[in-house]
Amino acid sequence: MTLTIIEQSGKNMTIAVKRVYEPAARADGARVLVDRLWPRGLSKARAAVDEWLRDLAPSDELRRWYHARPEQWESFRKKYLKELSRPEAEEMLQRLYQLAHKRKRVSLLFASKNEIYNNAVVLKELLDGTRKPPTGTGPGAVHALRRRDAAVRRR
Repeated sequence: MTLTIIEQSGKNMTIAVKRVYEPAARADGARVLVDRLWPRGLSKARAAVDEWLRDLAPSDELRRWYHARPEQWESFRKKYLKELSRPEAEEMLQRLYQLAHKRKRVSLLFASKNEIYNNAVVLKELLDGTRKPPTGTGPGAVHALRRRDAAVRRR
C-alpha cells in the first residue's frame, strides 16, 4: 500500500493527512487522531498519537450513513460541517486550531481505508482556510473569544 499524504504549507505550518496505520515518522510533527473510535488492532505505542480529538469525528450516525454511501461525499461533507458547528465540537475545534498554529507541522490521523474522502480531509480544509469554518468556530473566533474574555475581566 502506498502512503498518501496530503499537505499544505501555510505561513508557519504544514497540515498533513495520514492513515494512522502508516508508520510514525519524525516529520509528522504533532500526530492528532481525529476518529471517534480507536483504530482496530493498533496499539497506543505503535500509533504514536500525541492527541486524540474524538469529539471532532463525525457522529456515529453520520459515520455509519457515509460508510453505507461512500459515493455521497459532498453530502457527507456538508453534514459533517454542520455537526462541527454544534457547541459540543467547538472546544475540540479550537484545540485543533491552537495545535496547528503552535506547531510547524500537524498530521491529522484517520483509520479509514478511503484515503481521499474522509473526515480528516474536511478538517484539513478548515485549517488551510480553503473551506469556510462553521459559524463561530474559525481561527478568528479564538481572537474574538480572547477579546471578549479580556473585556469581562476588566469590568
